[in-house]
Amino acid sequence: MTSSQLAPPLTAPADLHLKLKEQGFAVLGPRAVSDLCGVALSVLESLNSFWNDLPPDQYLKDGGRYRRRRHGSFTVLGDDVTQHANRAHWQPLSYNALHGGMLRWFEPLEVAMTQTMAWSHLLSFLGRVASSLRGEQKWYVEAHPFRIDTTDGIGRPTPEGAHRDGVDLVAVFLIGRHDIKGGETRVFDVNSPVGQRFTLSEPWSLLLLDDARVIHETTPIQPQGDWGWRDTLVVTLRSGGFLDEPAR
Repeated sequence: MTSSQLAPPLTAPADLHLKLKEQGFAVLGPRAVSDLCGVALSVLESLNSFWNDLPPDQYLKDGGRYRRRRHGSFTVLGDDVTQHANRAHWQPLSYNALHGGMLRWFEPLEVAMTQTMAWSHLLSFLGRVASSLRGEQKWYVEAHPFRIDTTDGIGRPTPEGAHRDGVDLVAVFLIGRHDIKGGETRVFDVNSPVGQRFTLSEPWSLLLLDDARVIHETTPIQPQGDWGWRDTLVVTLRSGGFLDEPAR
């Protein structure tokens, strides 16, 4: 971590529920993530190679070539994780003014990743966190592995700006950073200008967001060498059903 980066305000695992209730977000270090989901950190890190084969995002309205991604849908009830057939990702314009209002079909997650024990444990852990906020229930989960790179000279992790996702819980895992500067996380209270800024730098650190209470964004990245990238896994959990295009 360079001196210009602000360290994230890490939460102890025992304080996770309280911190989410108090301020609407919490940050966990890699060891805390490993402990809470019951997966060795080395096993989580073995998933990192799946970020090397993400197809380009064909829906960027700014014409950029800086984002690669896949998409998968699941339901989680306790330790029961069920994968659903590939479906379009949709958001209303009220939550995503740039890319909302359209059906976006992304390539599915790789089977070799979703069939691992680590993957099901991660989703079960996030289901428990969501249930601690909203009560025990079935969760409708969408998973998005992203690579933002500096192909265009600058990469935009959140081209839509500060936003909410229209779900109950948002989880942002940092998978890795390579030869970049920027990529600062910013979290704001939805009803006031109060907020915090920091940089996730450790692989498998995790930002958890109560989507009803906060908005979030990540600043653009720039290369520190010839080319750089920032890999994340964004997982959203929603009660009642997937966020789908309304019936016409």
